[in-house]
Amino acid sequence: MKSLIDEWKYVAGSKYVRLIFIGPLVAALFFGFMFSQNQISESPVVVIDEDHSSYSRQLISKINASPHMSVTNVHASRLNPEILLANEQAVAVIMLPKQLELRQQQGITTNLGILMDNTMPSGLTGIRTAIQEVILTENMTLSMIRLTQKGMDAETSQGLVAPLSLQQRMLFNPTTSYVDFMVLGFVNIVVLMITTSAAGSIGPRLRQEGKLFANGKSPLQLWIRSVPYAVLTTLSLLLCYGLLKQVGGMRFEAEPYLFIIPLLVYAFALSLMGLLIGYSATDVSKVNLRTSFVLYPSFLATGIQLTPLAFPEFFQISAWALPMNWLNRLIRGMAFREGELSAYSQELGALLIIIGVVSLLMGLLVLREAGKVYPSREQHVNLGVLPSSS
Repeated sequence: MKSLIDEWKYVAGSKYVRLIFIGPLVAALFFGFMFSQNQISESPVVVIDEDHSSYSRQLISKINASPHMSVTNVHASRLNPEILLANEQAVAVIMLPKQLELRQQQGITTNLGILMDNTMPSGLTGIRTAIQEVILTENMTLSMIRLTQKGMDAETSQGLVAPLSLQQRMLFNPTTSYVDFMVLGFVNIVVLMITTSAAGSIGPRLRQEGKLFANGKSPLQLWIRSVPYAVLTTLSLLLCYGLLKQVGGMRFEAEPYLFIIPLLVYAFALSLMGLLIGYSATDVSKVNLRTSFVLYPSFLATGIQLTPLAFPEFFQISAWALPMNWLNRLIRGMAFREGELSAYSQELGALLIIIGVVSLLMGLLVLREAGKVYPSREQHVNLGVLPSSS
């Protein structure tokens, strides 16, 4: 208990309290505003119309009417698509060939071309689906018109042209908002960086001050010092998630009083991992370098920008040792899908296992160092007693 009180006093007077709240909040505000309108609802496209017919103009109007595309310019003659895409004024070039209307009237298939700039794939969000929908709808309309002209009723002709219709619905993140995964990931990374650095400096700081074993050689006196960092990290994350919900429209369906439980477990696992990583550092300044071994894998392999399912199985299994991997799964499950806490016992169990393993390793390191320090103290005491007794 004395170690806990001592650590709370140190934290209250350190920069950590300001950093753990101000840093993530600034990141949440900045990235929340930056990506609040992130989804490209209408990707800019350029059309090369070599037909110059009324039908080609109608088709261009339908393309422009799509919620995923906006026709920014129409060229009457063929140009090099690389020139049109060079200055990033458009993400795709649609080519309408000559005799398009004539071939359409004759019932002959015509190949339309679409060339897309894939250097930034995020700019093509929805454009493939949109152009396919336009072409599919146009084909159905033309086919039904021809069947109707031959005396077939509209319902029968529709059944022949499109016997199956597809209705799709995007769940949990229907607008593909970056706030729900990328911005949230940035905030979590900022918190991870601050917490692991602060908790990692506990051991080197106490060692430099000569207080590492001031309250005994039990590993518990060092383990309990992670409590302030875990509590403040939990409050900071909960505050940031609430801010992202208000500012960036992030989906958050879980009850805060329930979600604070997995957050607290995660924060303990993160604080203890930082404590373990930085314990053997000879100087506080070297702790930040060590935390990069957790920071970079957490950013790359835990589902911030890319689903972990896209990685080879080896990397998916390696991510199990990272607390953020389980936090992201809890967020996607409880917060986004409104899952019950009892449904995520696997994720909570994994975090508890991390806490147990890290605590065990910490205990071994502390006892090992205590075994070296205390015998040396006893030797100094004995050396000091022998001369006086003689």
